[in-house]
Amino acid sequence: MKTSEKIIKYIGKKGQTSGAELSDYLEITDRAVRKQLKFLVENEVLKKEGRPPKVFYSLKEKKRAEEKYLISEETVLVVENRFLAITSAGEEKRGLKGFIYWCKKNNLPIEKTAREYIKTLEKYDKYKKDGYIDGTDKFLKTFKDVFIDKVFYLDFYSIERLGKTRLGQLLLYAKTSQNKKMIKWLVAEIKPKIEKLIKKFNIDGVGFIPPTVKREVQLMKEIEKNLKLKTRIIKISKIKTDVIVPQKTLSKVEDRIENAQKTIAVEEGAVFSNILLIDDAVGSGATLNETARKIRQKKICKNKIIGLAITGSFKGFDVISEV
Repeated sequence: MKTSEKIIKYIGKKGQTSGAELSDYLEITDRAVRKQLKFLVENEVLKKEGRPPKVFYSLKEKKRAEEKYLISEETVLVVENRFLAITSAGEEKRGLKGFIYWCKKNNLPIEKTAREYIKTLEKYDKYKKDGYIDGTDKFLKTFKDVFIDKVFYLDFYSIERLGKTRLGQLLLYAKTSQNKKMIKWLVAEIKPKIEKLIKKFNIDGVGFIPPTVKREVQLMKEIEKNLKLKTRIIKISKIKTDVIVPQKTLSKVEDRIENAQKTIAVEEGAVFSNILLIDDAVGSGATLNETARKIRQKKICKNKIIGLAITGSFKGFDVISEV
């Protein structure tokens, strides 16, 4: 029996195995096993799961005959460009395949749900102008004193029935998984719109809202690094306190304002004409508004302060508590 056949038979019995386990079983070198595994993966006999040093192999399910659905070409195009599903096992499923997976998982009729998906997108797309959602009015209604001139969202974090948007999914899992590959994907999506705002408002200083929770990979730092903006970066930091209280744990706007007032520090000394403040997700908007207040107090902005959130909430701010 060939080595490849032994590997297939062994995995068929075990269900899942590692290269090291196969090496011991077959009594051959790791290099020889890796060569066989690479061949079987490339020929779609096996599927590879995990990342080094913990990688496992299992038999790949045979492809079923492709199912046909009565979905218009226009709808397919929209779904391909805008739908993203992240499975409970952490797999990315994009476009139509992701949509079909999501429908089946939720026991939803695919053709009907596709039509409803388009209608829902159209409803929320009405809030977008030139690719941005204007959230300024929400700030004016929420805060007694507003220190920011304009606030934009690139998308809503989530929408009715469909849950998290594509950008909402990207943001959530890029941040919580600390996956640099996904962060780069997120940056590729948002960079053109950030550069467009910088040009439109003649921005000469960009500030990134610092994170509260310490992580090995900090999302905003990675975004700042991967954007590679030519505009000067403003020094904004988070003040360390005895007990770290993340904004997302606070349910009252007043508490979020107090939290931002006492934990955000603007260390910049230079003076700018127009400033862009970037945050990952805006719920109440307290952090953006209080950061703008401190910039105004230091008199380092001559004209406008523009706020930009990757995602924002449609109604309240509790939905953003995940991020």
